[in-house]
Amino acid sequence: MASESALDLSGAAICIESGTTTELNAADYFAANNLEFNTVVFVDRDEVVKAYEDGRCDVYTTDASALAAERSKFAVPDDHVILPEIISKEPLGPVVRQGDDLWFKINRWAYYALLEAEELGVTSANVDEMLGSDNPAVKRLLGVEGDFGAPIGLTKDWAYQIIKLVGNYGEAFERNVGPSTDIGLERGLNALWTNGGLQYAPPIR
Repeated sequence: MASESALDLSGAAICIESGTTTELNAADYFAANNLEFNTVVFVDRDEVVKAYEDGRCDVYTTDASALAAERSKFAVPDDHVILPEIISKEPLGPVVRQGDDLWFKINRWAYYALLEAEELGVTSANVDEMLGSDNPAVKRLLGVEGDFGAPIGLTKDWAYQIIKLVGNYGEAFERNVGPSTDIGLERGLNALWTNGGLQYAPPIR
């Protein structure tokens, strides 16, 4: 299995879902590196996965998270390797209905709050204790100071409630898709910016 991989797969038969950015990414990569490749194109993902499982192609390429999810369903997941090299950036995130600006803001700031909590060391286990923190950023995050929920129609302790229920971003990632789960994803670029990743949040103020 290839996670949009930069490994030399010249000559390999590659299963791809047609009409996707994956199809374009693979074509761009091989063209840029003057490599030949053979695509086996299918209409939808289920057909691609079935073809790969049946041995009709050597490699299946799509987003790394999707590869990990599909691999977890195979009879023997360890028989399939997700290559570590990445050849494109395909950010994934929450989707809301167009025009619902308030719901968009709530989703955006809920996401930011999870990242801010992780960076500040606030977890589902210590969030009550952190209510007494002297750190101004923690006080604003948890609603001890200021009322940053009002502009988005929420109570002042909105972030506290989220963190208490689901934890910070790192906790949620680890619990749902992290290395200890069947999906088994490493943080990689999903790590905080302080740990070499791309994830960061604007301050709550």
